[in-house]
Amino acid sequence: MARKRTKKRTHLGANNPEVDAPGHATARDPKSMVIRIGAGEVGSSISQLATDVRRVMEPGTASRLKERRGNRLRDYAVMAGPLGVTHLMLFSRSESGNTNLRMALAPRGPTLNFRVEKYSLCKDVQRAQRHPKGGGKEYITPPLLVMNNFTTPGADYKSKVPKHLESLATTVFQSLFPPINPQATPLKSIRRVLLLNREASEEDDGTFIVNFRHYAITTRSTGVSKPLRRLNAAEHFLSTKTSKKGKMPNLGKLEDIADFLTGGDNGDGYMTDATSGSELDTDAEVEVLESATRKVLSSKARQAAAENDAEPEADEDNVERRAVKLVELGPRMRLRLTKVEEGLCSGKVMWHEYVHKSQQEIKELEKRWQKRNQEKEARKKEQKDNVEKKKKAKEEQNGGKADEEDDEADNYYSDMDVEDFDSEGLAGDAEYKVNEKMEEDGEWEDEQEDIANNF
Repeated sequence: MARKRTKKRTHLGANNPEVDAPGHATARDPKSMVIRIGAGEVGSSISQLATDVRRVMEPGTASRLKERRGNRLRDYAVMAGPLGVTHLMLFSRSESGNTNLRMALAPRGPTLNFRVEKYSLCKDVQRAQRHPKGGGKEYITPPLLVMNNFTTPGADYKSKVPKHLESLATTVFQSLFPPINPQATPLKSIRRVLLLNREASEEDDGTFIVNFRHYAITTRSTGVSKPLRRLNAAEHFLSTKTSKKGKMPNLGKLEDIADFLTGGDNGDGYMTDATSGSELDTDAEVEVLESATRKVLSSKARQAAAENDAEPEADEDNVERRAVKLVELGPRMRLRLTKVEEGLCSGKVMWHEYVHKSQQEIKELEKRWQKRNQEKEARKKEQKDNVEKKKKAKEEQNGGKADEEDDEADNYYSDMDVEDFDSEGLAGDAEYKVNEKMEEDGEWEDEQEDIANNF
């Protein structure tokens, strides 16, 4: 009689990894969206750059996001809440041809505005390498974030780049990826490094320039010679399903396996990295504890050992020395901070590289923003009152029964103004340009007449 099938993947008792285990993504981890504003106008190079940045932000990003020409920034801001998105990275191209990157925290900001002065795509970086690193399991876990020179000693609020701005930039970049607990995070889960290096300026010239680099971490044992490593690699390769005979070492011209290990007929003994002249730099070596299975005593065995006053056997730590090497994956970017806004791509300007305000001008701007916020609150209250009046009128008209679809449509409102999204880069939207050109040529009036005639 056939055995009854037991489902082990999705049912009780399944041997699946815990989502809250170290090295696995959780619902509390930050999530990002890399977006092209004006997808039809940015060009193929910036589109590929956005795709490469999505690879850097994996696994906590929308890798297969498809932008449409009709999408606006408001659409992404509204959907950021239900999807749990915490960061928006917006690539755009201004009318003057500058490439811009805006990094915003959803849903309320702040927003860091960068100008991408230089960039290299992943394919350009790999083309310049002799042995490029291909995409594999490196993107299963988030990268290790390394930040350098983000804080300047002796900086204060009177500096051209104030201290609170450096702290804000540090916090925004640190919040892109989940924090790492050194005691609980396994070393195998750290496969990539994202290096952010701020260029040091000789004088306080008010510039904030960050170099963006992305590397893969590769390790190898330093106490084993190259021939032994090749044999070990060949053994692992034969155990896979895609093994080929061409990957086996060619021993046809040798009489003994020792000739292969010692470097041929003229070998002077067992060859290691120290004797072969291929010793690596000691600064690139680390000691790693090998992950070996340990014997766990049962309760009876522990009780018997306690009665006999026997000391537990000490676990031998198998320490292995491994050489660490970084292989660049790309992309490269040179980012220049130009402006910091308080809200989500809107609000008052907290810092600007070129525009500097006096204390009197700052106070006037504060009063203007307070008045604008009061007007916005009044509009929101009036909008809610209108929705309630409309809802009550429909209930009276329908005899106390309200339409659910109408309620959902009436309750949908947003406190974001169209004027708030006038930052640099949005003016290059493709649909906006098309509509503007149609209005100038008079084609939009003809289209309105055709629509009216069809109805």
